[in-house]
Amino acid sequence: MKLHLYAPPSNLLYSDIQVTGSKSESNRSLLLQALYPNITIENLSNSDDAQVMQQGLQIEEGQVDIHHAGTAMRFLTGYFACQEGHEVTLTGSQRMTERPIKVLVEALRTLGADITHVKNEGYPPLHIKGKKLVRNKVSLPANISSQYISSLLLIAPSLVNGLELELLGKITSVPYIKMTLALLSEIGVENSFMGNTINVSPQEKVTPRKLIVESDWSSASYFYSIVALSEVGSQIALSSYKKNSLQGDSILAELYADFGVQTLFKDNQIILKKTEHDVPTHLEYDLSNAPDIAQTVSVTCFGLGISCHLTGLHTLKIKETDRLEALHTELTKLGAHITVTHKTLSLSPSSTQKKDVAIDTYNDHRMAMAFAPLALKTSLIINDAEVVSKSYPDFWKDLDKLRFGVKPI
Repeated sequence: MKLHLYAPPSNLLYSDIQVTGSKSESNRSLLLQALYPNITIENLSNSDDAQVMQQGLQIEEGQVDIHHAGTAMRFLTGYFACQEGHEVTLTGSQRMTERPIKVLVEALRTLGADITHVKNEGYPPLHIKGKKLVRNKVSLPANISSQYISSLLLIAPSLVNGLELELLGKITSVPYIKMTLALLSEIGVENSFMGNTINVSPQEKVTPRKLIVESDWSSASYFYSIVALSEVGSQIALSSYKKNSLQGDSILAELYADFGVQTLFKDNQIILKKTEHDVPTHLEYDLSNAPDIAQTVSVTCFGLGISCHLTGLHTLKIKETDRLEALHTELTKLGAHITVTHKTLSLSPSSTQKKDVAIDTYNDHRMAMAFAPLALKTSLIINDAEVVSKSYPDFWKDLDKLRFGVKPI
């Protein structure tokens, strides 16, 4: 499905929007619920990723196909490795078979797991025979995706002897590690994170608990971008968010102040307001703790005609697509001057944006949603627009609430 996007009749925007639960929190909560069935969950994400995670957790034997869901691939690898008596082949889309998972597999093997690569060493599909894992010490490079680390931490309390995890080097994506540990604490599991060592105590049972999933800050980023590109006085209220969020992308509230977007916390909402503000001509951010907002930030800068230099982006190379190269290609189509390395992005100021450019999305939900706010500056086409269902199925409907022109082609 292709969508032609146009600006709303006025760039002075008002709306109240309910954003789906965080995909990151939902998938963590679902795995913990599988380990401890007396846990209940509210405000679960309605994303494709959360759905395939739910479906995968119900399978004990045979093939588990998680399609494009990288979080599910990593979390389910850990889960099935410690499920004694289960035997599955964990697979996904063509792109998923190109995304490395060797570091996690080797760590689980160190703990005693029985995992083999079906085709290419270091990549899915994986054949996993569940075992009781009794070893409890393992180390991982500290600069890898936090999802590898969280996969181990989530299963740790179910292991006979718990887990002692040593992270080697400088740690990236710390907020997502802390999110996982906070959820373990919430269900009563003792854990500690001191220096580069994480300890999780074994826990056979937990008392009944309700986990309430916060709405997704990554999804909020697109509305931050919309407000940044709108007229002064625009206001969008988003539910349901916490001021002391566990999500790394909550840094948006601080970061987008540079773009003139004020964030007000009221009850369970964040209210985004466009204020009078002299936006700097150049911005620099280290996004190593929140790499998923790099697409949104770079597109916002392009729309405002300012330059930026973003660092800490090394994990973007192995996402749903190579996001750095995808950004380079699609922003260049629109007239941007952009350079990327394996971990940085630099954008020069641009005074115009080309019209009716077709943006390819590369099976990547964030490519579709990150570029959509540019409709406030120029009309554009989003190819394969249905890809947003991976994390935010109602995105186009919510744009319609803001009176954007959203027309199928």
